[in-house]
Amino acid sequence: MRIAVTGSIATDHLMVFPGRFADQLIPDQLAHVSLSFLVDELEVRRGGVAANVAFGLGGLGLRPLLVGAVGSDFAEYEVWLKEHGVDTGHVLVSTERQTARFMCITDADSNQIASFYAGAMQEARNIDLWQLVGPADERPDLVLVCPNDPAAMLRHTAECRELGLPFAADPSQQLARLDGAEARDLVDGARWLFTNEYEAALLQEKTGWDRADVLAKVGTWVTTLGEAGVRVDREGHATVTVPAVPDSPVADPTGVGDAFRSGFLAAVAHGLPLEAAARLGCVVASQALAAVGSQSYTADRTRLTDAAVRAYGAEAAAVLAPCLEHLS
Repeated sequence: MRIAVTGSIATDHLMVFPGRFADQLIPDQLAHVSLSFLVDELEVRRGGVAANVAFGLGGLGLRPLLVGAVGSDFAEYEVWLKEHGVDTGHVLVSTERQTARFMCITDADSNQIASFYAGAMQEARNIDLWQLVGPADERPDLVLVCPNDPAAMLRHTAECRELGLPFAADPSQQLARLDGAEARDLVDGARWLFTNEYEAALLQEKTGWDRADVLAKVGTWVTTLGEAGVRVDREGHATVTVPAVPDSPVADPTGVGDAFRSGFLAAVAHGLPLEAAARLGCVVASQALAAVGSQSYTADRTRLTDAAVRAYGAEAAAVLAPCLEHLS
């Protein structure tokens, strides 16, 4: 299965605040917040949602196509991605802007406050997905539309419909920038829809659709639930709920959702059932959670298998073997 991943490519600046944000917020002064957090740690890491997902897919043995816009400072990052199985041939390099920057502070409760500078990502709207359609054996089987320049997300979704390319909608953080019509356009007709629990509620508010309406518009809706795991819904089918891997070490929550998507889609690419796909997603997410940075974990067969056995039992872990047998 050939997967094209469109969306943000960025450098992450990850900071750690040893206290709790909640302790610094005064309820009757929230309309006048002016805070500066003295942080103890700073990690500069490779990131961006599309790059994170592509990195995860590459590590699991697929060769995803990365589609996004970067600056002239991308050269070292590109080498890294290529070394981890990512095809960067469809990445647009801006001559005017730097690669996007994600700046995030995480507190003692793993709550996060972040900002994002789009930079070269603004030029992603100029990328034409028609370039992906060549010989039949090179045509993507799925296009994942991740958070990106909003105009790019809308364009790529429209082009998928025009080209007859199955697509997955992952609006995530960009839901805050989309109006109702735009949110509906990104979701309608998606084979897969990915959200977390908060984004699921925000999506319904933005679109004016209730849960049944959303399920009528998409093939499968995958909702990550943090420590509670993941819920998978399809119209006319019973909900599938899979718990997260228990007692996973927590080093940095950044990019954990992206790692889940990598594991889930890798399982889908191998033809595994939904419950198994959700389990592999949770297992890969647990490895990302234990590492600082979105691309610092390794898809190690032994560690992934051990985590699957611990969380779901030996029989369930055996179902995942086709996705892991080629790993070191």
